[in-house]
Amino acid sequence: MQSKFKFFAILVGVLFVGTAFAEEVDIEEQISVGEEVSSQAIDDYQVEGSLFQQITDLEQEKILMQLEKERAQLNLDLDRLAAEKIKLSMEIDNLSGRAEQQQQEFDNERARLEAEAKRLEAQKEALENQEDIAVVKESVPAKKQDVAFDGKYKLVNVIGAGTQLQATIQDTTTGQNKRVSVGKKIDGYTVKSISLDEGVVFVKGSETTTLNIEARK
Repeated sequence: MQSKFKFFAILVGVLFVGTAFAEEVDIEEQISVGEEVSSQAIDDYQVEGSLFQQITDLEQEKILMQLEKERAQLNLDLDRLAAEKIKLSMEIDNLSGRAEQQQQEFDNERARLEAEAKRLEAQKEALENQEDIAVVKESVPAKKQDVAFDGKYKLVNVIGAGTQLQATIQDTTTGQNKRVSVGKKIDGYTVKSISLDEGVVFVKGSETTTLNIEARK
């Protein structure tokens, strides 16, 4: 009985192993066939014109368009910078020219003011010199011209009697009358005598001058 049971068990084990081996062989065959199909599919797959190729081309075109757009924007920025550089250079040249012109105008105005200051200073010195000359002239009395005594005075009349005779003489420059008597001094001259016939005799040292009616000046 035990021998039959053992035999049956061995037989079942052999069948199980054979089935497992057959299944494993079948799986390996399926895998081998699948690999051959995949390899053939890969070999037969055409990339050109495929959806993948279209997607790839679209992405490349998109990237190229973006790059082209960025390059165009970069060119515009470069052109704008170049124009701004030219404009800035022109403004610098303009400012430089204006600065030189303003400096020239400033120098001319300064030279004019300096010349005007010198002219005014010269006028001031001339006025001061004229004032000094005027002060000197005023401080120095004018020298009186020497006028002869008998040319300066004239006899107007003789009045009185004897030793009491008096004479009236007139200053011809001022028209002033003066009454004189013997011994009176006029302009450094002394009355020596008064008479109706000889008039009035004046003496100054050794000089003698006579004023009479006939010799009126």
